[in-house]
Amino acid sequence: MAEEGDRVVNEDAVIHFTDSLPWVPPKRCHADESYALLQFKEGFVINKSSSYDPSSYPKMAYWNATTDCCSRDGIECDAHTGHVINITLNSSQIYGTLDANSTLFHLKHLQSLDLSDNHFNYSQIPSTIGQLSQLKYLNLTEASFFGEIPQEVSHLSKLRYLDLYGTFYSPDAINLLSLKISSLKRLIQNSTDLEFLNLDFVTISSPVPDIFTNLTSLQELSLYHCELYGEFPNGIFHLPNLKRLDLGSNPDLTSKFPDFRSSAQIMVLQLSDTQFYGTLPASIGSLKSLNWLSISYCKFSGSIPSSFGNLTQLARLDIEHNNFNGCLSSFLANLTKLNTMRVGYNEFTADTISWICKLSGIEDLRLDLINIGNKIPFCFANLTQLSVLSLSHNNLGGQIPSWIMNLTNLAFMNLDANNFQGEVPNSLFRLENLETLYLNYNLLEGKLDIDKILMLKMLISVELSFNKLSLISGKNPSNASLSQIQVLGLGSCNLNDFPHFLRDLTELSYLYLSENNINSLPSWMWRKTSLQGLVLSINSLTGKISPLICNLKSLVRLDLSYNNLTGMIPSCLGSSRSLQDFVLKGNKLTGLIPQTYTTTSDMRIIDLSYNNLQGQLPSALVNCEKLEVIDVSHNLINDSFPCWLGTLPELKVVAFSDNHFYGPIRCRTTSTFPKLHIIDLSHNQFSGRLPAKAIQNWKSMKGSNKSQLQYENYGYYKLGSFTWTQSGCYWFSFFNKGMVRFYCLKNFYNLIAIYLSSNKFCGEIPNVLGDLTGLVFLDLSNNMLSGNIPSSLGNLSRIEVLDLSLNKLSGQIPQQLAELTFLAYLNVSFNNLSGPIPQSKQFTTFGGDSFKGNKGLCGNQIFKKCEDHRERSPFTPPSASDDVQESGFSGACDWKVVLIGYGSGLIAGVALGKKFKYLNGLKSSFECHADESYALLQFKEGFVINKSSSSDPFS
Repeated sequence: MAEEGDRVVNEDAVIHFTDSLPWVPPKRCHADESYALLQFKEGFVINKSSSYDPSSYPKMAYWNATTDCCSRDGIECDAHTGHVINITLNSSQIYGTLDANSTLFHLKHLQSLDLSDNHFNYSQIPSTIGQLSQLKYLNLTEASFFGEIPQEVSHLSKLRYLDLYGTFYSPDAINLLSLKISSLKRLIQNSTDLEFLNLDFVTISSPVPDIFTNLTSLQELSLYHCELYGEFPNGIFHLPNLKRLDLGSNPDLTSKFPDFRSSAQIMVLQLSDTQFYGTLPASIGSLKSLNWLSISYCKFSGSIPSSFGNLTQLARLDIEHNNFNGCLSSFLANLTKLNTMRVGYNEFTADTISWICKLSGIEDLRLDLINIGNKIPFCFANLTQLSVLSLSHNNLGGQIPSWIMNLTNLAFMNLDANNFQGEVPNSLFRLENLETLYLNYNLLEGKLDIDKILMLKMLISVELSFNKLSLISGKNPSNASLSQIQVLGLGSCNLNDFPHFLRDLTELSYLYLSENNINSLPSWMWRKTSLQGLVLSINSLTGKISPLICNLKSLVRLDLSYNNLTGMIPSCLGSSRSLQDFVLKGNKLTGLIPQTYTTTSDMRIIDLSYNNLQGQLPSALVNCEKLEVIDVSHNLINDSFPCWLGTLPELKVVAFSDNHFYGPIRCRTTSTFPKLHIIDLSHNQFSGRLPAKAIQNWKSMKGSNKSQLQYENYGYYKLGSFTWTQSGCYWFSFFNKGMVRFYCLKNFYNLIAIYLSSNKFCGEIPNVLGDLTGLVFLDLSNNMLSGNIPSSLGNLSRIEVLDLSLNKLSGQIPQQLAELTFLAYLNVSFNNLSGPIPQSKQFTTFGGDSFKGNKGLCGNQIFKKCEDHRERSPFTPPSASDDVQESGFSGACDWKVVLIGYGSGLIAGVALGKKFKYLNGLKSSFECHADESYALLQFKEGFVINKSSSSDPFS
């Protein structure tokens, strides 16, 4: 058994289907089959890079017509008939396209076919594979096939073993194959003898069919990363021969554990990153053969049943990131065969963990965010088999213990986000096998000699950011040139200059130097062509961005935010093929946004906010089909609304606030913004009616599907086989009630928001806004909106913030709004509303400021008694239909008043991306108080404008 991510990889699943019969002299193979094999060989070339296995070799290289085909490498014939029955060409360095007319499919007696670990050039699995009706074993895993698996696979009714695992990593796992649910059902229905079925990384996009429960011979079922959803059939857990079940990385698949039967033979349960929930049943203790349990990143809760102590064969336990509580020792102390234990990020109560020291074979120990006291227990020094130790976020204090040098096998150590003090102990640098070292976010201090770090020859990733350390540059450059460091974090390390030793780190791929006082970049920096990540945010960089930055052809993430950079953005950055995160916010950049973007662009995040950029938004951005976030807020962009952005399939955040965008929003129906869930157009000069038809297309705002909204890649960087996780976030912020709240878009998947405040929108609020039931924030304040508040807004069951202030709305406040139980902030002040304020429990939490400036309103909130309305039914005049609202422009849409100052709505900013203290010195995001804005307007009404009233010629 091996581990690939959280996917279970079974290395021993080899099934032989030849019958045991008395030995007879072998027969020569049939001439037509010999010819078919040679013709098959001619369709391919041998390419060493086509196979991942380092022990691969070209089995077909020595096939020729002079040798009997039954003696060829990888070929097995039936001893009685001479027919080819077994082809084993796994890891044979084969490259080329497998054609539907391939002579391979002439071998009608074939019972076993293994073409795994070759490269079939992303061709489709031929439908003619269904002609091999005698197949019992078919393995096409990691063979670089692409497209839909033909339904003819279901014709292979004698199959016992089927492995179609298909993916490649670039840098993320991508499904190469897909399978229609109808084909899957037909396969299960016909191949009733299946014992092994692996469809990992095959897109199925369907609930798991109940028909699986008919496969009574099934021993192993692996459906990892298949985009499955819905309720998983619990009957599959009760299949009599089931030993391994892998459903991991299907975030919309849900169910609870059933009561397990005492006869169950399950050895492996892998459900990580699903929506499985509930408590663990006591009957889980019946799984006496269980040696692998991985249920991290699920929704499990409650305490662990005492019967868990019966799982004496358990070698791997991964229950991280759930809601478990209770004590750890009560169910783990007897599991002496554990070698991997990941139990962090739960709600376990304070508990002694000295019993862990009895687990002498433990190799992987992760106790993140577990209350283990204020020091690492001394007995950990006896865990000499440890290769992975993670104790992050535990409030551990004191000094890092010197006995840590006893853990000589340690390859991964994470002690970040604790309260460790003092100097980094010299003993730590004797861990010769250390590959990963995280000490960031502690209170470590003193001077640290870089040479000590460079002496760790196996070190790949080191994070020292956000301590009180001062670095002494290495004096021996040979140490740097021999180092294998790929990822280096030196954020907030009191650096005044760019560390010179970095020049000699030949393997460097990711460099994090945020929050130092570096003012320039050395010229040799542009020669580090292997660099994938460069983060120099919050420094003192000045001058222009050198166009030589475009020499960094492998750059995936560039973050130079919050510096003092001037001049124009190098145009070549727009045409980068590798760049995914392009963040230059909070500088003094001028000129145009780069105009060139290619169809091969990998751009995911573009954040150029808080600069002085001008001109129009480049239409070539329409080529960035992977773009998720575009933020150009707080610039000088002068453009109409770019409807063409609505064709981008992955775009989730559009932030244009505080620019000079203008005019009505009129987008064609093809501009649908299919995944849009945050749009911020506030503080511009948009005009006309709110675009009801466009809003109706924002279908992703009608729910909160996690898999649709989440930011798949932000903060994760794949460097070969090594993945580095960055702790930073792309921040969304809003301001109200004197507080700024931030949300990390990496984790806060379901934030759905519309900010249109401080524009010139007019007419009525469209009824279709009430269809966007996933909305959390809606801000339409400080416009010229009129008519009634639509009662359809009462459908926004998830709404937390609703701001309609400073408009010309009239009529009553719909009673339906009183049913919005999540509503925490409401502002309808300074409109023309009338009638009673709803007196529901929710509305009584809002103060008078939410309603002032509406002379016709009455209610307890504004200390104005209402007339007796008990005899009258609440009446809200109907709004005009959405079609009427968009049919033209009436006089009511003319902008009569130029507002000075801002309204009282929230700040709609997707731009900040930084701790609040760094907002000082930037253009203000705060809006003035509503009553003061209203007072200024009333002051204006008392006067007329007369040019001769001022003597200054510049008045």
